[in-house]
Amino acid sequence: MRRLVCITAALLLLCASCLAEGDGGKGVEDLNRVFYEIFVGSFSDSDGDGVGDLRGVINRMDYLNDGDPESGNSLGIEGIWLTPIFASPSYHKYDVTDYYQIDPAFGTMDDLKELIGLCHERNVKLILDLPINHTGAQNRWFKNFLNAHMMKNADNEYYDYYVWIPEDESSPAGRHFTPSKQGKIKYESNFSDSMPELNFDLPAVREAMLNVALYYLDLGVDGFRFDAAKYIYLGDNPASVDFWKWYVGELRKVKPDLYTVAEVWDGEGVIDQYIPATNCFNFFVSQAEGLIAETAKAGNVNRFTQYIQQYQGKIKDMSPYAMNMMFVSNHDMDRASGYLPVSNGQMKMAANLYLLSPGSPYLYYGEEIGLKGSRGGANTDANRRLAMLWGDGDTVRDPAGATYEPSKQVSSTVKEQIEKRGSLFHYYQKLLSIRRSHPEIAKGEYKALTIPDSKAGGFVATWQGQSVAVFHNTTTRDMDIDLSAFTDLTFDSMDAFIGLGEAYLEDGVLALEGQTSAVLRVAP
Repeated sequence: MRRLVCITAALLLLCASCLAEGDGGKGVEDLNRVFYEIFVGSFSDSDGDGVGDLRGVINRMDYLNDGDPESGNSLGIEGIWLTPIFASPSYHKYDVTDYYQIDPAFGTMDDLKELIGLCHERNVKLILDLPINHTGAQNRWFKNFLNAHMMKNADNEYYDYYVWIPEDESSPAGRHFTPSKQGKIKYESNFSDSMPELNFDLPAVREAMLNVALYYLDLGVDGFRFDAAKYIYLGDNPASVDFWKWYVGELRKVKPDLYTVAEVWDGEGVIDQYIPATNCFNFFVSQAEGLIAETAKAGNVNRFTQYIQQYQGKIKDMSPYAMNMMFVSNHDMDRASGYLPVSNGQMKMAANLYLLSPGSPYLYYGEEIGLKGSRGGANTDANRRLAMLWGDGDTVRDPAGATYEPSKQVSSTVKEQIEKRGSLFHYYQKLLSIRRSHPEIAKGEYKALTIPDSKAGGFVATWQGQSVAVFHNTTTRDMDIDLSAFTDLTFDSMDAFIGLGEAYLEDGVLALEGQTSAVLRVAP
């Protein structure tokens, strides 16, 4: 028998209703923050073993956020996403051996507690990457599962902990099963033979994974990034959605202001199904062919702003917690500076587009210095997760399996860019400062301002009775924009501009030089 215990449809419906409990979305505006993804093993090494660790993150908090928004010394991020930090045999830690132990290479539970406290002292949210659809093959749960099958003990509590079928049964279409000599079975393993898939039809599995998240919420983390969310029931999105409604709903009972974001790497038609359960990354705008890159390469900003308006309205109708989670690249993708060159301004325009937008955007570590990395011919994700270049003696090294040619890497380090006026680091620092000083951008009601017959475009955002407008010119051509030609709004002043050129506002005309963005204050 494939699975001995099933969750009834009635129970699933009951679980789905749990999401309704909590604060109904109150306080969600405080979660519209810029997050910084840290691939822990590649970020900063505190003990000289070449592997990044939690103490390294602690040591770099002044770089990320020094607690003083007016100091002008730190990057100014508002949230941190740590990739998995749990005990695991791999460098990436997505094959968890023990969810209640910090991997020794990364430090200790006390280090995590210290980091949580430091983040909260500086008003920085901290979320953990939680891969729960599968574990590592070295996890004791899986060892007990195999042993139960070897002993043919169907009464063992671990007998159905993982998804399995008899060895002579054909694998379901689109799913991968690995043969095991122990018990003459095949277990589901969609990512790797060493990553067996848990059976979430078993109440004990659901409870075990719920307890993991509750444990870390009790420690003080602010939420989670859910890895491979659609793989809970691969090929059955409605069942996976029902699971996440239950899971997130249960967590919200404990922490109403819970922050969650899920990886549903698929088209919007699939991603939309998960929004009522949890926020999801916006994959449509990411990567080399995404809307951010397309627009940054002298594309039509009006198409970008109209999409954001449509997307904002759609997700707000789906969930009171909904936020637009935009990013250019992450640890599973080629780094953005490889296809958006810093030298010709495209990387800066991409940053303007997604960081001066509503919601909670994600910045991948090293993006602020133009760090490069791509899978390349070696076909290894390690090349996308290369060591941060600090330039101050930090001993962090590239992860195992990395083959990226050093001569292709960015030549300037963090230390050099901090000391150099006009560097990419200082550009990102200024950009985040502009966003932070204009909360309307992140939190406000969004309305696209379409400029006829132009590639330049913008939007107006209103929050707590105040409005600002943001305009982008991603082309290399200077433009004079008659604002009265497409809006009845009156603009009091130019609040800020950022880009390769300058911007001026005079008599209702916005002079916006090439590859430049401007923030205007709207008159009451």
